[in-house]
Amino acid sequence: MPHRAQVSTSPKPEFHGPLDWHSLVQWLNEDGVISDDEAQRTIARCSQAESRQHPLVRLASVAMKRAADDKVLDIEMLTQWLATHAGLDYFRIDPLKVDVGKVADAVSAVYAERHRILPVQVTLTELVIASAEPYVTDWVQEVERQSKRRVRRVVSSPLDIVRYTAEFFSLAKSVRQAMKAGAGNNNTASFEQLVELGKANKALDANDQGVVRVVDWLWQYAFDQRASDIHLEPRREQGAIRFRIDGILHRVYQMPMGVHNAITARIKLLGRMDVIEKRRPLDGRIKTRNQQGEEVEMRISTLPTAFGEKMVMRIFDPDTTLKDLDGLGFSLHDAQRWETLVKRPHGIILVTGPTGSGKTTTLYSTLKRLATEEVNVSTVEDPIEMIETAFNQTQVQPQLDFGFTEGLRALMRQDPDIIMVGEIRDAQTADMAVQAALTGHLVFSTLHTNDAPAAINRLMELGVPSYLINATMLGVLAQRLVRTLCKACRLPDEEASRDTLDELVKPWKINGDYRPYRAVGCIDCRMTGFKGRMGLYELLTISEAFKEKVTQQPSIDALRRQAVVDGMRPLRLAGALRVAEGVTTLDEVLSATPPLS
Repeated sequence: MPHRAQVSTSPKPEFHGPLDWHSLVQWLNEDGVISDDEAQRTIARCSQAESRQHPLVRLASVAMKRAADDKVLDIEMLTQWLATHAGLDYFRIDPLKVDVGKVADAVSAVYAERHRILPVQVTLTELVIASAEPYVTDWVQEVERQSKRRVRRVVSSPLDIVRYTAEFFSLAKSVRQAMKAGAGNNNTASFEQLVELGKANKALDANDQGVVRVVDWLWQYAFDQRASDIHLEPRREQGAIRFRIDGILHRVYQMPMGVHNAITARIKLLGRMDVIEKRRPLDGRIKTRNQQGEEVEMRISTLPTAFGEKMVMRIFDPDTTLKDLDGLGFSLHDAQRWETLVKRPHGIILVTGPTGSGKTTTLYSTLKRLATEEVNVSTVEDPIEMIETAFNQTQVQPQLDFGFTEGLRALMRQDPDIIMVGEIRDAQTADMAVQAALTGHLVFSTLHTNDAPAAINRLMELGVPSYLINATMLGVLAQRLVRTLCKACRLPDEEASRDTLDELVKPWKINGDYRPYRAVGCIDCRMTGFKGRMGLYELLTISEAFKEKVTQQPSIDALRRQAVVDGMRPLRLAGALRVAEGVTTLDEVLSATPPLS
């Protein structure tokens, strides 16, 4: 039986009170969202047993199919339909965009739970409140009177309302308890220390239960949001929490400085750092578990600032060292060349790029595959990024005169097969890496250069003779990270600049079917249009012709031209190919990669 045509509906003034699943099925059918047959099937299934679930949740569980395209109606699609049907705005609750402190002060937790409502935005004149019951309005006047603001109702998923009501009010309660325990004292080593007479000089206890709960929430929240870094930043009046997600920092929460200092102290305590020392930078690490039970490592770094101690926690993806080359972003062209390179018995392989470009991820993933029972893989790092049981890892300690040079010299006496040096920073470390390669070891390290050919010039600047470079260097991998388009919402980019893509790709005699996409934005990607990141790679392999250039004409332009002849695809070209495949955008590539020369 054909379904009814889609019709535009307005709020039904005759309906008041809580929703019921039978009315929702009827409205879905009347609006043409589901067919008559689907409506009858749903009624038969829902009539079999009573349930205390919200009607939207119950209907989502029976997997109704949309009449237009047979797509299963999930909870978000049903919530969006209900909002339109009720004449209200749909609101997807994004915790990164909610000021938890303000919304928790707007109404009490008891009141919010009783009426199943959740404040999501607060301004001087307006209070936006999410509900999954658009026809229950008896609470509106009371909230307007108490808050002295106009209430604007929006419709959100009942599952999100239940989840975030518990999270937001629990967090706010923990912060208040922490403040109460500390008598509101800042206890900060600020350049603008304020002396307040008559106030108790009581610092917050790092083991106070309020502080413990806030730290636990902070970590789990960061894991849920796919954050790569957590920033705890002291300000003049309040501390700020920011997460880096897909390379972009997001403001998450602000809290009184007393709570900020207590959180910092708690984390330093767990990281076995000197809690008292706030005048110099400190490093530490913590291992914990996410909600899936997977071990997660965090590297901690503190820095004294004008308003107190700033802390950054780098979160390491537990799957990082398990990624294959395709998962890292290698093209088939470069993956094959890289695999051939790393299987060489001895020599030096460098990975270059700026801080945060994924060099460590590439190295760890590669070393993990090379670290079999038959070989000894040893590293010297500053600091050790991730603990990996397949490696023998050593951390440099400059205060003990144990740097990269001393660490590498010590490793040479440990019968290694493969050595990874965190970074070649000076002539001594470069010389030791060369000596290690000359004596039959495979050496991996990093440099900070713009592209792969520039690494050769950098070694020369450090004093490595050209003949030793030719004798030991196997290859250089330069890389960058770019955001990848969200697959749930990306759309074909009919207006993509074919001329620009042609200009980048065609001189390299690479032809293919261009499928560029553009960023749109949806619920899954928080309306950014991007979700996740991938690497762009430029792999230089040392050929005999390249060695001649190093000896006779070591200018950067000459080296770059020869590298291209030998098969190197520049970073920008690698990015252009990913744009043509619909993986990222041209703007992302142009902003992340150096220009072609």
